Amino acid sequence: MSETAKITVPWVRDHKRKRGSDPIVMVTAYDTPGSRIADRAGVDVVLVGDSVANTVLGYEDTLSVTISDMAHHVAAVARARPRCLVVADMPWLSYHVGVEDAVRNAASLIRAGAEAVKLEGGVSRVRVVEAIVDAEIPVMGHLGLTPQSVHAMGGYRVQAKNTTAAEELLGSARALEAAGCFAVVLEGVPDVVGSEVTRAVEIPTIGIGAGPSCDGQVLVFHDVLGLSDGPGPKFVRRYEDLGDRATKAMAQYARDVRSGEFPGDEESYHASDELRRALGRDDPGLLT
Repeated sequence: MSETAKITVPWVRDHKRKRGSDPIVMVTAYDTPGSRIADRAGVDVVLVGDSVANTVLGYEDTLSVTISDMAHHVAAVARARPRCLVVADMPWLSYHVGVEDAVRNAASLIRAGAEAVKLEGGVSRVRVVEAIVDAEIPVMGHLGLTPQSVHAMGGYRVQAKNTTAAEELLGSARALEAAGCFAVVLEGVPDVVGSEVTRAVEIPTIGIGAGPSCDGQVLVFHDVLGLSDGPGPKFVRRYEDLGDRATKAMAQYARDVRSGEFPGDEESYHASDELRRALGRDDPGLLT
């Protein structure tokens, strides 16, 4: 594929490492600048994640964002017109209370600019996945540590840590594949489980804390760039510390304003000699 060709759902679906494909690169994005940065960096998929709740909006978890919130951020990401495939998270309760409601909510994200949606859960979500796919809306699954189930799980804990749980997760991955998902995110599971699920299904797996054997990897934009507060999860690798650099830059700006160093001559618009004389302001730097 050309480096400028648009990434599509079929392109992602075909990207299995066991068939010789390179790993899929996915990262979250929540606005136009983030979408542009990811796209220019050569990322394959941008996920407008419900992680916008705690990453950008200041909530403690992902449960507070609504479908309207998600549509707002999807539209901002899509306005960058990225080459990346744009996938939107369906937030909590947008697909839990009925199939018709789920299809309608998925459609609202597509209208906002998404090209696919992602939802959490396994076998219990098969009926919903089938209905959304029947509406010609591509669906990405999400298994393992599912943040929308934080209360049911008793916190953000590694999942599938025993044989029974691992077998259940494998069964869920197969069920999502059969229901029509074009890919599945595996979050917070032992690496051997990530490897086994990747081997067992024909759709690509995209890992986040699921080991190196998955068909792709995803991280949160702010975690990659060091824009998040506090220590991140074990699976995060920070590639830059933009938060610290941004704070230092902002502090320098504040110092320059208070000292009178900013704005200087280069940042000021200058009147013609005629206008200055007419205003009695021969000194362009005169304040009073």
